[in-house]
Amino acid sequence: MTDPIVTTEWLAGQLDEADLRILDATWYLPHLNRNARAEFARARIPGAAYFDIDKIADRDTMLPHMLPGADRFALMVGALGVGSDDRVVVYGGRHMIASARAWWMFRVFGHERVAVLDGGLAKWRAEGRPVQTGGPSPAPRRFTARVQPALVADLDRMRANLEHVQEQVIDARSHGRFVGTEPEFRPGLRSGHIPESVSLPYDRLFRQEDGTLLPAERLRQRFEAAGLDVGRPVVATCGSGVSACVLALGLSLLGRADAAVYDGSWTEWGGRADTPVET
Repeated sequence: MTDPIVTTEWLAGQLDEADLRILDATWYLPHLNRNARAEFARARIPGAAYFDIDKIADRDTMLPHMLPGADRFALMVGALGVGSDDRVVVYGGRHMIASARAWWMFRVFGHERVAVLDGGLAKWRAEGRPVQTGGPSPAPRRFTARVQPALVADLDRMRANLEHVQEQVIDARSHGRFVGTEPEFRPGLRSGHIPESVSLPYDRLFRQEDGTLLPAERLRQRFEAAGLDVGRPVVATCGSGVSACVLALGLSLLGRADAAVYDGSWTEWGGRADTPVET
């Protein structure tokens, strides 16, 4: 497993492999009033455990699902049955929310044997493939986390980039939120975007018919049409650090495995009074 995405056909042929771990990272914004964990219990890919981005997170901040420390991440994914030598496949809902976030988190903590299921659970079920009900009880395994700090952009790094522009910034939110004509989902946030950033809504990276990622050449066209130079360093941002990971995943398919994600994203930037905003 060398690519950042795998197909449903590939996964179906790997289900019985001893070193394969499958994680369901389905997540919904609070205003949708959907319970991802309950949906997981009703139907999951055989052998899957639930990866909760709101729990495998920093508990000492008011910002949502921020990265946890290395020790917490290692403890929690180990409890899901994931060891350092395992291959990990993550799936989720429509447009890789939040399977791409889980993929990025594993890479932040030094685990490169991780991929996202293209098309997610919806494609798996549409093809009539097997599902299980109930929650699993995986045997805990030892996971060692080795932080890769370059993949994570924080507030200081984003501020510094405004002064000495070294990285392009690309925003995965809807264009209306980017320009300030649509309201933010979370109360108390200003409207607009980080100065000099460009807009590419994450859902534009997918085929409409089955929710799979566009081929590499069309992905490149989408990034370039947004104003991004794929050959230069880039940081992806969004509302709360989830859909930005979809852009990072797309960039990795174009050879930019070093694309960073601004973890606090607009919830942090737009929630402060001391950060500049453009509309």
